[in-house]
Amino acid sequence: MTVPQEPRPTVSAPDDLFLPDPGSVLQLRDVRVRRGGQEILSGIDWTVREGERWVVMGPNGAGKSTLLQIAAARVFPTSGDVGILDEVLGAVDVSELRTRIGLSSAQLAAQVPADETVQDAVITASYGITGTWREEYEEDDRARALGLVAQWGLSRLAQRRFGTLSEGERKRVLIARALMTDPELMLLDEPAAGLDLGGREALVSQLTELAEDDAAPALVLVTHHLEEVPPGFTHALLLQQGAVVAAGPIDQTLTQEHLSDAFGVRLQVRRAEGRFTAVAA
Repeated sequence: MTVPQEPRPTVSAPDDLFLPDPGSVLQLRDVRVRRGGQEILSGIDWTVREGERWVVMGPNGAGKSTLLQIAAARVFPTSGDVGILDEVLGAVDVSELRTRIGLSSAQLAAQVPADETVQDAVITASYGITGTWREEYEEDDRARALGLVAQWGLSRLAQRRFGTLSEGERKRVLIARALMTDPELMLLDEPAAGLDLGGREALVSQLTELAEDDAAPALVLVTHHLEEVPPGFTHALLLQQGAVVAAGPIDQTLTQEHLSDAFGVRLQVRRAEGRFTAVAA
């Protein structure tokens, strides 16, 4: 006796299936992050395309670092869609995705063992780890690590322990590390924080060279201070209380009106030779 079979339901893709835009390296659609009943990010829409250099600004608590952690595939949003390098967050192996993203942040610095050498702190990015163990590296990896150490002015420190470095030296190690895997997207979370004037200016100069290099990946830099925005950056995103105040080409975004709205104080903004400054009006 043949038992009648119920027809199988036809499953079709939903109309709102999220697919990242072609040419984008990072795309957020209606992204929200809630923690303990508080909304850290509120309905963020943002797209970073190949070749763009973005600066993300806003006051303390605006959600900048949380946004960057999402972009680094290290934090998942409470709701919304995230596309990173043609992959959709939540539908991809993040351990593989992270090797395609260069990241420099204070949180990452805290994970680097104090007794790790500068050279090893850079080369371990190949495996997406922060401490050498039993992994093996090819000569090409070692050569690339030493080349990046030299490029960022750290050759004389190659065998120094990470824990003995100055704040400025650590920042440069982390940026060299972020470049180790030849990333398609590079994220810098307050790279000039804690530096003195000389250290800041040296770092801004090096970041300007990176921004003007056509072979460099798409860049996203988070900062509190206009003076830390390197020449060569093309776009800006302003956040305030987890929401977007303005976003777009840098000249149209880092204006007196938008910056005053974002920081809650009336500002006078000037730009000379590609550098921004701001004072209270």
